[in-house]
Amino acid sequence: MESSRFIILLLLITSFQAASSSLHTNTWAVLVCTSRFWFNYRHMANTLSLYRTVKRLGIPDNRIILMLADDMACNARNSYPAQVFNNENHQINLYGDNVEVDYRGYEVTVENFLRVLTGRHDSAVPRSKRLLSDEGSHILLYMTGHGGDQFLKFQDSEEIQSHDLADAIEQMREKKRFKELLVMVDTCQAATLYSQLYSPGVLAIGSSRKGQNSYSHHLDSEVGVSVVDRFTYFTLAFFENLDIYSNASLISLFQSYNPALLMSHADYREDLFSRPLHEVPVTHFFGSVMEIVHTDSMFDGFKGYEGSPKSCNVLRKGANCNRVAEQNIALHGNGLSSIQATEVSPTRPLESLLQELDDELAVHIGLAGLVAMVLLSSRLYAKK
Repeated sequence: MESSRFIILLLLITSFQAASSSLHTNTWAVLVCTSRFWFNYRHMANTLSLYRTVKRLGIPDNRIILMLADDMACNARNSYPAQVFNNENHQINLYGDNVEVDYRGYEVTVENFLRVLTGRHDSAVPRSKRLLSDEGSHILLYMTGHGGDQFLKFQDSEEIQSHDLADAIEQMREKKRFKELLVMVDTCQAATLYSQLYSPGVLAIGSSRKGQNSYSHHLDSEVGVSVVDRFTYFTLAFFENLDIYSNASLISLFQSYNPALLMSHADYREDLFSRPLHEVPVTHFFGSVMEIVHTDSMFDGFKGYEGSPKSCNVLRKGANCNRVAEQNIALHGNGLSSIQATEVSPTRPLESLLQELDDELAVHIGLAGLVAMVLLSSRLYAKK
């Protein structure tokens, strides 16, 4: 009898933990544009496009490290001052008011990039410029710029080698800075940059194989340069109709790249990754659920008693609930011709039970109820 009660208690606790872990609330992104100069406009647009995508899917700014090597928005040749676009209709300014750049200009160096990954900062570096991940984190590392066989150029003046990246990621693993890490590279001969990786739990994908170039997608005649690369363009197209609760897998993303459209062969490496790709949702790396409790008063605990605040409503929201999606990319012709605002209203599995409770309080109440039930049943059993 006692053993059966213990088993029931253990199963219920496990189910609470499983429900909590499935929300994947510990997702981080490091997004890096390594190129300077006006003719590399598309590399900044690549990075900002992915930045807006992961934000739309729920990763907050305090868990995104954004590194932009040049400020194309303020370049004197920009016909749209203080704006950056990735399409010809110019409906969405990628460089809007809600962009938080952590490293800009000459701050984007190989040294600072490696310090972000390994956490080896000077004491004066603020928390907003640090990757504060832990052993339970899923991290997306996106890099775009000019590269070659086993290197990626920074600022057109220095390079990071494939073994430098591999050693930095191994330091991250030894310091327990991630659980799983996805490396995504959009550059020429991208696959060679992650060829030296040897740390378990790491997955990598690149826009091209050794000996292949990566190409831009289309030219904006008003801006005067190419505004997005093909690999990033079709990555954005894949995420067009997804939200945080979509169940699209990583293998579906990897297999979505058409060599005829990319003009190169997208390459991915999974030998260091333990889970089957068809079982891993893309949102484990590109999205996050953040539980936010909105209250009208700090005395919310007294709600319902006489003299309590009249309107003290607790509302649970996920990262995308009632949020208007800022970027919904639709393929049309040669460009991302239309970006539509859509309201995302996902279904939540525990919403009906936890309508006005946050997860931690629900767990405490549930466990307290279980303990009371066990004690009561023990007394009844003792009387018999």
